[in-house]
Amino acid sequence: MCGIVGYLGTAPAAPVLIDGLEKLEYRGYDSAGIALMSEGKLAVVRRKGRVAELAFARTMQGDLGIGHTRWATHGAPCERNAHPHRCGKICLVHNGIIENAASLRAACEARGEAFSSDTDSEVAAHLIDGLYRKEGDLLRAVKGAAGQLVGSYAFAVLAEGERQIVCARMHSPLIVAEGADGVFAASDLAAVQAEGRTAYVLEDGDFARLTDGGVELFDGALSPVAREAVPLGCEEPAPDAGAFRHFMRKEIDEVPQAVQNSIPDLSKPEFSDLCKVLCQTQYLHIVACGTAYHSGLCMKHAAELFARVPTQVSIASEYRYADPIVPPRTLTIAVSQSGETADTLAAAQLAKEKGSRLLAVTNVAHSSLTRLADFVLPTHAGREVGVAATKSFNAQLAVLYALAARLALARGRRAPTLAGLPTLAEETLVRCGRIGAWTPYFQGARSVFFLGRGADRCAALEGSLKLKEISYLPSEGYAAGELKHGTLALVDNATPVVALACDRALADKTMNAVHEVYARGAPVFLVTPFEELYHAREVTASVLLPRCEPAFSPILSVIPLQLLAYHVSLALGRDPDKPRNLAKSVTVE
Repeated sequence: MCGIVGYLGTAPAAPVLIDGLEKLEYRGYDSAGIALMSEGKLAVVRRKGRVAELAFARTMQGDLGIGHTRWATHGAPCERNAHPHRCGKICLVHNGIIENAASLRAACEARGEAFSSDTDSEVAAHLIDGLYRKEGDLLRAVKGAAGQLVGSYAFAVLAEGERQIVCARMHSPLIVAEGADGVFAASDLAAVQAEGRTAYVLEDGDFARLTDGGVELFDGALSPVAREAVPLGCEEPAPDAGAFRHFMRKEIDEVPQAVQNSIPDLSKPEFSDLCKVLCQTQYLHIVACGTAYHSGLCMKHAAELFARVPTQVSIASEYRYADPIVPPRTLTIAVSQSGETADTLAAAQLAKEKGSRLLAVTNVAHSSLTRLADFVLPTHAGREVGVAATKSFNAQLAVLYALAARLALARGRRAPTLAGLPTLAEETLVRCGRIGAWTPYFQGARSVFFLGRGADRCAALEGSLKLKEISYLPSEGYAAGELKHGTLALVDNATPVVALACDRALADKTMNAVHEVYARGAPVFLVTPFEELYHAREVTASVLLPRCEPAFSPILSVIPLQLLAYHVSLALGRDPDKPRNLAKSVTVE
């Protein structure tokens, strides 16, 4: 959540900051702002809404500044609460949550200090300003203030009249970089990517000072410290939706390639240490949030079916506070598209502390999760601009299914192949051409249910989440057999039901639920590879999938569900790429 940038160099700072914020806008759309220093004086501009609202500021003077794009935690989305925040000579931007902000604010107000926003972040500006006025040293002032904070933060801080930026990190991502054209700070490598620059990823408790002389890094005691240098390549081209109206639609079209690129060859020598651990693994624990949690459920189904390894999937925000039991020879798999999901990182750290080996599945190299893990299996989905995960989910399944197959081999059991799945995904896209015609049934819906059994239930949960995220319709994914234990009371002719029946052994049982909802007037939409079900009289419309290994079917069956969510979103006048209240990377609790 929230994106921060900082720049000090030889070029005008405003365009550098605004361009960086545009690359970080996936982290928040509520408001944006920049602060620029020219001839020792600070000027701050802030606007409610997206980074485009700052276009007028590109011509502002100054070659030193900081910027921010906000996802609101404390305080409503408005210009008053937009960053940067000022107090005295101090100006800062913040990503994270200060959990003891209320008590700190009360102490400041008791001293007669006035606040101009409702945010937790402004408290930090007040603390730093007080210490800076006493000590006259910005780095030490930031350290002293940080020592009073409980929660998470990534800060970039200016002091009026001083040509430096001081940064601090605790439980929120932050990188600094240097090149011939200056020094930089950002929440994400993408914001500073350019040929010839070198980046450094700060660790929790680190501080950095950026000056004309370059980047200085410090540990929690302000002792100089070295961090791994990450050479940066050419700047990524600006995202382009091409012939598509929205990035989400383009990214669904890229699912087959994402699957193809992400299936790992675990027989390669670089995975030998991981494969040794797989041979010794007796239990799997999976920790994840949201869409990644659903990919973990799909992995559980495959791992237990093929490898017969007991697998527990936990929502990371619950796992981290549950004092989990981690038996010997447990391998914990942490799944996070960004590698920066706060709850998943905390759960992964807890699993390691309890003696588990840790495997990361993520789409982002050099993320906090990759540095924490013992092993990494990257997904290669490419950049995903749409907030609602599409191709990154299918890429996670490609990695996790390959891992389940390798685990089965390690136990001398049948290991199904994934080789044909990219081609089948291409075929699935072709077969989904009529899904847009389903939307009238959803426009007036009071709620929507997605039903399935086994692996189909896992896909149903993800399909429901997609619809909720971008159409704002109330929706639930259910085990088909549970429908009659309460939920059937909600079903009527204003309740569309999407049923998945991709496993022949379970399909007839799922169709029992279809009969039940049809009898109560619900329009039914079916996703199945079986022609005899595709033509069932109770079904309003269907998608006929190509056949594949039933345990792997979510990698195909979720594609029509992603497209359904997209088309319903458009029919309801929503922006599928940037749904309200959501951000791509969830770096706070």
